[in-house]
Amino acid sequence: MEATYRALCKHGYADLTMQDIADETDKSKAALHYHFEGKEDLLLRFLTYLHEQFRERTADPAGDTPAERLVALVRTVLETPADGADQQFNTAYMEIKAQAPFHEGYREQLRAIDEGLRVTVRDLVADGVEVGQFPADVDPDEVAAFVTTYVHGTWTRSAAVGADVSAMRERLVNYVDDLLADDVAVAVDPECEASDPERETSSTDPEGSE
Repeated sequence: MEATYRALCKHGYADLTMQDIADETDKSKAALHYHFEGKEDLLLRFLTYLHEQFRERTADPAGDTPAERLVALVRTVLETPADGADQQFNTAYMEIKAQAPFHEGYREQLRAIDEGLRVTVRDLVADGVEVGQFPADVDPDEVAAFVTTYVHGTWTRSAAVGADVSAMRERLVNYVDDLLADDVAVAVDPECEASDPERETSSTDPEGSE
């Protein structure tokens, strides 16, 4: 799967061939065809692999409270290379996402990634409401829909136009902070806050506009 990752980022979906993938491994093109029917079959397996990796990264956010775990989740899904994240994830993800309208298998996996993130956010917000970290009138489903849309918007803008992921991430953290009950606070990484002087004044929207 790592070979597919490298080849996809290097060549893009449209120009990618089984030979390109084979060139990134010690296997022949014929050996790849023995295991996969073709490029689409291999990339569907690769998307499943991306989904599994994403699920592992987001399964257990750090923190002692629901709000802390929600902030940790935001930081995890919007990691940057400075945090140790592989920027090629966005490139590979967007290359396949662009083909989703034409491939039901791709759509199913992308829906699973989207739904998994949405449910995780919703459950954390619901838990936070239950223990009083978020006001009772905060709707977990609305927050989950917003956060999920914002994350996808950030991934898209990062891959397409090189948007500043760290700044967009801090705006989303700020959005979570604003939802908290008056007597609740969640620690904000001072290093991140220092890197985003607009954090206190910038608006947050689902497409991550600055």
